[in-house]
Amino acid sequence: MLALKRFILTLISILFLSGCFHEEKNTSEKNEKDAAEVLARQAEVVATDLVIPWNINKQDNTFYSSQRPGYIIKVDSTKGSKTVQNVEVLKKVLHEGEGGLLGFILAPDFENSREAFAYHTYKQDGNVYNRIIVLKLDQNKWTEKNMILEKIPGGRIHNGGRIKIGPDGKLYATAGDAGNPENAQNVNSLAGKILRMELDGSVPNDNPYEKSYVYSYGHRNPQGLAWDQDERLYSSEHGQMAHDEINLIEPRKNYGWPIIEGNEQAPAMVSPLFQSGDNTWAPSGMAIKNKQIYVASLRGERILVIDLADKEVITFFEDAGRMRDMLIEDNALYTITNNRDGRGTPREGDDKLLKLPLGE
Repeated sequence: MLALKRFILTLISILFLSGCFHEEKNTSEKNEKDAAEVLARQAEVVATDLVIPWNINKQDNTFYSSQRPGYIIKVDSTKGSKTVQNVEVLKKVLHEGEGGLLGFILAPDFENSREAFAYHTYKQDGNVYNRIIVLKLDQNKWTEKNMILEKIPGGRIHNGGRIKIGPDGKLYATAGDAGNPENAQNVNSLAGKILRMELDGSVPNDNPYEKSYVYSYGHRNPQGLAWDQDERLYSSEHGQMAHDEINLIEPRKNYGWPIIEGNEQAPAMVSPLFQSGDNTWAPSGMAIKNKQIYVASLRGERILVIDLADKEVITFFEDAGRMRDMLIEDNALYTITNNRDGRGTPREGDDKLLKLPLGE
């Protein structure tokens, strides 16, 4: 009799747990379906199966995106085609940790010159560095043409890597502290800085430090650059434990790392315009339109919009995972996911190039 009771109780438990598991499975599937539906409503998928894309460039209807392992993917949005373009450099791309082929931007005269600027990690004499070079496109292969700047300190973490040409025609680059915080306060080091140079690699005469590429310092791991309509420069930066920052960048200014972060203050150091508080954004690429800063968020897995007028921070887009970069053209925002970077959860078709509508 006792054995029969135990059997009945065991059977009831199995049926109960089975029901719970079935319900949990159905709930999980429903959540995934809901997320997919939200994505489908908000975003047009331009390309799939990218491999840790880092930068977006657009020339007419063609996109060029650097992939961290060390090559470029070309996407023709009219034909729906995708082409892998190899990159040949004099110093091998080191795809390790957060390093690899990072920033990549087409030259202003790309249509005629077929040239682009790239920022990549490499190893030399047992040390890890980053370098900025000029690449030239011939057929479907990019080949190094000129070296702009080398021996920017690098490592498995905090390589910076964003490059952009400012409204002044100069080339700007973000350099992380490479895991050595003290370098950020040393103006003789290129680490933990925002750098500024001529397109041929020479130091501009109006840089704040004579014969130095250093434009601003005291940065931990800046990964975004954008200018507003008044040509003011903004940068996004990863905090140590949350307290991610959006900074208004001015020449020769000290942005505090590792002495201060977030809303902390110290003499002769600049506190951020915005910071994430106890939340983590891990902000990366940026763009500005109509006095609103759009920020791609890796850890936060969304695109944030920060209103420069009312200081409000809202979520513009989410449910696609880790967001690395963005490009705004007319009334559309293009963005890329980084779910295959070792820290995300890849979904079918990842990584993706997406197109999102913007208001007038």
